[in-house]
Amino acid sequence: MAYLKFLDLSFNFLTGRIPDSYISLQSHIDFIYLTNNNLTGVIPDWILNTRKQHIDISYNSFNGSNAPPDCYRGSNLNVVSSYSSTNDNKFAPCLRRNNPCPGIAKYYNLFINCGGPAWTIGEDEYQGNTDTEGPSYYNSYNDKWAYSSTGSFVHNDNEPFLATNVSVLNMSNPELYMTARLSPLSLKYYGLCLQNGNYTVNLHFAEIMFNNDQTYFSVGRRFFDASIQGKKVLRDFNIEKEAKGTGQAIVKSFTANVSDNTLEIHFQWAGKGTNVIPETNVYGPLVSAISVTPDFTPIIYDSLSNRKERKLSTGAILGMVAAGCVLIVLISMFIWFFLRRKYAANNGLQGVELLTGYFTLRQIKAATRNFDAANKLGEGGFGPVYKGILPDGSVIAVKQLSAKSRQGNREFINEIGMISALQHPNLVKLFGCCMEGNQLLLIYEYMENNNLGSALFGREREQLNLDWKTRCKICLGIARGLAYLHEESRLKIVHRDIKATNVLLDKDLNAKISDFGLARLCEEDGDKTHISTRIAGTVGYMAPEYAMRGYLTDKADVYSFGVVMLEIVSGLSNTHLYKTSDDFIYLLDWALILQGQGELLELVDKNLGNNYPQEEALQLLNLALTCTNSSPSLRPTMSTVVSILDGKNPVSIPSVKPTTSGSDVTVWLDSSESFQSSQDENTKQTSKLLSDFSNSSIDIEMERSMKRNSPTTF
Repeated sequence: MAYLKFLDLSFNFLTGRIPDSYISLQSHIDFIYLTNNNLTGVIPDWILNTRKQHIDISYNSFNGSNAPPDCYRGSNLNVVSSYSSTNDNKFAPCLRRNNPCPGIAKYYNLFINCGGPAWTIGEDEYQGNTDTEGPSYYNSYNDKWAYSSTGSFVHNDNEPFLATNVSVLNMSNPELYMTARLSPLSLKYYGLCLQNGNYTVNLHFAEIMFNNDQTYFSVGRRFFDASIQGKKVLRDFNIEKEAKGTGQAIVKSFTANVSDNTLEIHFQWAGKGTNVIPETNVYGPLVSAISVTPDFTPIIYDSLSNRKERKLSTGAILGMVAAGCVLIVLISMFIWFFLRRKYAANNGLQGVELLTGYFTLRQIKAATRNFDAANKLGEGGFGPVYKGILPDGSVIAVKQLSAKSRQGNREFINEIGMISALQHPNLVKLFGCCMEGNQLLLIYEYMENNNLGSALFGREREQLNLDWKTRCKICLGIARGLAYLHEESRLKIVHRDIKATNVLLDKDLNAKISDFGLARLCEEDGDKTHISTRIAGTVGYMAPEYAMRGYLTDKADVYSFGVVMLEIVSGLSNTHLYKTSDDFIYLLDWALILQGQGELLELVDKNLGNNYPQEEALQLLNLALTCTNSSPSLRPTMSTVVSILDGKNPVSIPSVKPTTSGSDVTVWLDSSESFQSSQDENTKQTSKLLSDFSNSSIDIEMERSMKRNSPTTF
C-alpha cells in the first residue's frame, strides 16, 4: 500500500462508516474518491482537515454535527450533497441532498454555456462557466445554479477540465460550441430555487476535441451516461455517432418535473470507451450548453420586494413583442437611411443603394474562431484579412479595420457604397458588413488562390505555376472587370488602385478585382473631362498625370492595367528594382528599353520555357505598353482592350510619331500589326536610356533567381 497514490471507490454502493484505519492513507495517497455511495456516520476529522490530498466524499448520507460550514470553492475536499438531511437548516444547502432552496423559488429558466463565456443567443442570455479549477470542485452562481465536477485525469498533470474546439464547426449558434465542460468521472449541474412544474431540458453537445481522422474512427470512442432528476435519459451516449461527425451539433431534449425546487442534471463516465486514443484523457462526459425553459406560466417576482405577479398571457406578450419589433424596425430604418445619406454626401456616393447583408460581431468571431492567427490570410492596406466559415458551411473572407482610423472609416464607407451597387463575375462579391464597437468589418466571398501578386512573385510557397493560357485568361478577366466599371455599370467608377495584390483568384483561377476603398465616381457632366482629387494609390502603378497633378480619368486605371499585364507576362513586380550590368531599373523602363532594341520577348517569364506562342506574347506586351502611354488620350479604352484580348475584329490603337516641326501627329495602327511602333512617343522619351544601355545587357536569369528566392527590393 505504500506505493498507492490513487484510490477510487466511487459508484460501488458502499455502506457504513469510513473505517478508522483509512487514516493511514493520508501519509502517501494523493487522491481518494468515495463519491456516490451510501456512506453514513460522522465524517472523520482527518478528511475535513485535509490540505494535501484531493478527497471526494460527495453524494453520500453522512450525519453528525461536525459538518463544514459550506462547500468551499476551490477546496481539495468535495462534500456536495454528502449529508442525508434535506430539511435541517444547520447544514448549508449545498451539503444536503438535492440542494434545497434556502429562500423563495423565484427562477423559472436556466441557460448555461458550459465551459465557455457568457453569450446572448436571441433573447436567451447564456451564463458563462469558465472555471478551470482541478478535481472534486463545486461552485454556485448567484444561487440560481451550481455545478459539481468529480474525478481526476490520472495520466495528465495538466488536467483539461475545459475543452477547446479543434475542428471546423458547421452548425447554427457555433459560439455555444467553441468550448465545452469536461469531467473525468462525474459532472452535475443544478438548477436552484426553480418554481415547481414541468420543464423542457435541452442538452447541447458537439465533439470538439478531435477531428474526423483515421485513428479516431478505427478505435477511439467517447461514451458516457446522462440522468435528469435521477432518471437515466442517455446510456452509452456517443456524441460523434449521434451528430454524424465531429464538429457537428446535436441537441437532446427531455421533459423533467421539478417538485422540490431543484433540478439535477448528471453526466457520468462509466468506464466505457477509450481513455488514451486518439489522445490521453479524451474521455468522460463532455457538454457544450444547457437550456431549461418552463412548460407552464411562471410567477414573476419583483427583484426588490419579492412581490409576485402572474406573467402576462402569451397573446399579450406576442402583441407587445410585435409592436416593439415594428417600432424598432422603423427607428432602425430611419437611422440607417439618415447615416447612409450622411456618409454618401461626405464621400460622393449619392444615389448608391447599400445592397449588403449585416453580420453581428459575434457571428464573425465564431466564423473566424475569434480572429485566430491560424485563419489569417494576409495583411492589406485595409487591414488584416481572415478566413471564416459560416454556420451553413459558406467560406468567407473578413477584412478587419479599427474604427478609430479616420482613413479607414472613409475607405470602409466608400467600399460598401461602391461594391454593394456592383455585380459582375470579375468583381469580388461583397456578402455584407459589420459595424460594432471599434470594429469595421467587410465580409467577402473567399478566394481559394489568394491574390495575383502572391501567385506571381510572393513567397515561394504562395507562388502558383501559371501557364500561358491561364495568364491570358487572368488578363482578360481584369480587363472585363474594368470595362464594366468604366462603361457598363450604372455608376461609372475609377478604381484608382489596380495592382496585382488587388486582383483575387478563385479556385478556377478566374480574376476578380477587389479593394474599392479608394474608388471614385466618374463625372457625368459633359463639361468635365476629369476629376481633380487628392492623390491616392500605389507607387509603381499610378499614371504620371495622376501622380504628378492629381488629374484623374478612367485612363488612370488603363495605365495601371498595363503595368499589371507586364507583371503577368514577365512574372516580375514593377515595385522592385532589377539590376542591369551597371545600374538598377524598374520593370516598365526595362520593357521600353527592350522594345526599342526589338527584344521585347526577353521579358517573358522564363518559367514558361518555350510553352507559349511568341506572336501572341508580343501582342500582349505591346498592348501593355500601349496602355502605359504617357498621354492619357492615346491609351485605349478598356472595352477596346477586351476586344483585342478576345480576338475579335481588329481594333485600331493610337501611337504618336514626331513630326519635323516637333509637334505630335496621331497615327492609327491596326491591331493585326502586333502593335509594332505603337510606342514611339514612349521610345522618344527614353532615347537617352536606350543609348545608355545599348552596350549593356540585363542579367535576366540572375533577376529571375532573385525573384524566386528572396527578391531584393530597394
